[in-house]
Amino acid sequence: MITVFGSHVGEKEIESVADSMSKQWMGMGPKVAKFESNFKKRLGLENFLMVDSGSNALYMAITLLDLPKGTEVIVPTFTWVSCAQAVILAGLKPIFCDVDLVTMNVTKETVQEKITSNTSAIMVVHYAGLPVDLDRIKELGFPIVEDAAHAVDSYYKGQACGGIADVGIYSFDAVKNLAVGEGGGVTIKSNKDAIRAKKLRYCGIGKSGFEASTNGKKRWWEYQIEEAFIKMNPSDIAGAIAVEQLNRLDDLQQIRKDIWNYYQENLAKLSQIKTPVEANEGDQHSYFTYCIRAPKRDELAKHLLDNKIYTTLRYHPLHLNPLYSQMDVRLKNSELLNDDALSIPLHPNMTMEDAKKVVSEIVSFYKGK
Repeated sequence: MITVFGSHVGEKEIESVADSMSKQWMGMGPKVAKFESNFKKRLGLENFLMVDSGSNALYMAITLLDLPKGTEVIVPTFTWVSCAQAVILAGLKPIFCDVDLVTMNVTKETVQEKITSNTSAIMVVHYAGLPVDLDRIKELGFPIVEDAAHAVDSYYKGQACGGIADVGIYSFDAVKNLAVGEGGGVTIKSNKDAIRAKKLRYCGIGKSGFEASTNGKKRWWEYQIEEAFIKMNPSDIAGAIAVEQLNRLDDLQQIRKDIWNYYQENLAKLSQIKTPVEANEGDQHSYFTYCIRAPKRDELAKHLLDNKIYTTLRYHPLHLNPLYSQMDVRLKNSELLNDDALSIPLHPNMTMEDAKKVVSEIVSFYKGK
């Protein structure tokens, strides 16, 4: 089966994990700190903190904004469920907006339609790794949560996506561009908030007992809890994998780009298929997922599955989910994508032969139709 998402882990990651384990670093340790330093340097970030998942990173990022409880955060409907869940868990209300039909990203116009007197922030998602036009979103004048879960190697006008807005997040789960199994990260513009984020990550504790003992404090075990928050510490196992994945990121990205380019060249020959757009000049795409638009989408997906090619739709529009009680809202572009968009295989564990098979089966399906 050719999977739709995947990662590529090699000997370096295994050796790094073995090193952490042999030194008994099962919890958060030196590899986490090394990854944070290397990642921040590579992307040119002001502040960066590794946490245990991208979903928790979203919750922390929203918490750091200190938005008034009960106010509204505008969220793209065409995104992962964690975006809405983080808003709700922070005591706020997600208000879903549409996305552009071509870029599958939010725009100033789709967001502006949902602004009310109760709006307190905007969440943007760089869908598939294609940068959102953030300058236009900033014109609206609200704090921005920048979800770069797909965009660890994307750049907008020369700046790393995830580090441009007030707060930003990354996901390092098992299928992302930088895959550590489970993991995430938070970027923060404010140095004061960065200090707060580090405390929040460890249950809101100001200093751990060990830190206090090294500063000469008596009864160092009596730590000070400064804020109620859940634990988000990443393990050194995740940090060990992350260090090596970051070292290999350019090579892994090249595989993604080669497959992307092959799809772009060959699927464009099919009149039935609408291929994804490239990044604007001066921007950089991360090639996280390749999402086509296709007639008879469901039949195509079944044909590919029958031929051992797994596909999916990322994502089912959130406003159509009964949990959010916004099913009476009509967001036409996202609903169109729900009917004809399809994510096809793209990841660094694929070969070019895999990519050729995917194209061949898509061509076969539409032949004569």
